[in-house]
Amino acid sequence: MLCSGGLDSVVLAADLATTAPVQPIYVASGLAWEAQERAMLERALACLPDRTRVAPLHVLDASVRDVYAPTHWSLAGTPPSWDTPDEDVYLVGRNIVLLGKAAVYCALRKIGRIALGPLAGNPFPDATAEFYESMARALSLGLAHPIAIETPYRTLHKSDVIRRGHAIGAPMALTLSCMNPLERIHCGACSKCRERHDAFMEALGQDQTIYAADRGTSTIKG
Repeated sequence: MLCSGGLDSVVLAADLATTAPVQPIYVASGLAWEAQERAMLERALACLPDRTRVAPLHVLDASVRDVYAPTHWSLAGTPPSWDTPDEDVYLVGRNIVLLGKAAVYCALRKIGRIALGPLAGNPFPDATAEFYESMARALSLGLAHPIAIETPYRTLHKSDVIRRGHAIGAPMALTLSCMNPLERIHCGACSKCRERHDAFMEALGQDQTIYAADRGTSTIKG
């Protein structure tokens, strides 16, 4: 499965591992937050409720630094702010790059399915059911190897994922939902931090995430 250090993918990894072997894959694209995200992901995977079916994290390289302008916010570390809309965090071609590289890895190892964790309400063109179906067909044809793309959480919202993570004991405190982390602490100023905070408050009535910037959030250490 394609696995970042975020809430959705870590909960999905824990979820899938209850019934099937999981090979977590992290695709490094040269984005500003990746070093801290990968460090958090390693910690989270080590603390999954059931590690017996989870293989060691494999990192693939698929840099976008030769495609995006050097001033692009995802490379420069200047992400959209707290109150900006979801559309402002669109990374052009993101899922195309991730799935393309992961599919080659899978074909060479006779793996037949790729899971990832997009949620309901995702507004981007590379996160639609039509895209995933078409991408699976194209990859299967181009690699002469059947590839199924599975998106088990595509009808869920982030608050639903948090409830699921809470129920199965996923290490949500070891996830990173931030585009400008400070020593693995959420900045509290970007729109991903807002999304995380709102979802925790909706799902559990509290948010124990520590944020560097206090915007009236519930920042309970522990």
